[in-house]
Amino acid sequence: MLIRLIVCLVLVAASPAFGLRAVAQATESPVTAADVRFMQEMIGHHQQAVEMTALVSARTRRPQLRLLAERIGVSQTDEMALMRRWLRAHGGSGNATASHDMSEHDGHDMSGTGGIPLMPGMLSRTEMAALRAARGARFDRLFLEGMIRHHGGALTMVEQLLHAPGAAQESSINRFVSDVDADQRAEIARMRRMLKPR
Repeated sequence: MLIRLIVCLVLVAASPAFGLRAVAQATESPVTAADVRFMQEMIGHHQQAVEMTALVSARTRRPQLRLLAERIGVSQTDEMALMRRWLRAHGGSGNATASHDMSEHDGHDMSGTGGIPLMPGMLSRTEMAALRAARGARFDRLFLEGMIRHHGGALTMVEQLLHAPGAAQESSINRFVSDVDADQRAEIARMRRMLKPR
């Protein structure tokens, strides 16, 4: 590392533009397998949240809930695109973590979203079916409770990543997990307020 840095400093002196790029690359923290796995799994996690928000417009009478769902759907769709770009840039697959439907095997529950294994906080197929069938106040309650749990699961995934040796040190994933943590906490607080009796 020290030798690389010395070489880069020599390059800065010889060619500032090229040398500064080399210094940035030399000092950037490496991406770990845990980073790649986190991004792949978070895509699947976000996919279910987007599926949940798509149900809201036709099932609630609360404009406030429609606005919340739209915000979550747009932000998580944008984040999935960001995660796929990050994975392509760092040699990982841009697909959500899923190999085959294990819903009947090995005791694994599946979300019903393309056969993606359940990550922390995700709703089961049965819970998603109940959400789809609900209307009005019952739907509102199921959606808010489910999305609070779903967001809590994302916070658990962030925490697990931060405890993995060497993980979340690369600058772009570090910014991303910080944003996810802050956004999910803010939305959980908002949804808890919306659950209170009016």
